[in-house]
Amino acid sequence: MMLLAACGGQGGGEDASTATAERIECAAAGQSALRRDCTVERGKDGAGALILTVSHPDGHFRRLRVVDDGRGVVAADGAEEAQVVVLGEGGIEVTLAGERYRLPATIKGQ
Repeated sequence: MMLLAACGGQGGGEDASTATAERIECAAAGQSALRRDCTVERGKDGAGALILTVSHPDGHFRRLRVVDDGRGVVAADGAEEAQVVVLGEGGIEVTLAGERYRLPATIKGQ
């Protein structure tokens, strides 16, 4: 079993107002090709959980909560379920409502 330990390489402790964005590969629903035109920002919610805000170039965004129960990330808003596939040691691919995101991640093995 593999666990997502943390996304990206930036340290924790920042809140949503001080988070910095980095570009990631993504594909809108119905698109097959991934393009490096989305951004991801890291912040914390009121309970201290790491929240990733993934923004599309058109302004549409998704919020993902990093969890340590083996799923990696879950949707922070809404009823859609995030599906996560481990791509290797350095990343995951998240599918949510037909949209796909490639996120950097540190994966732990048992």
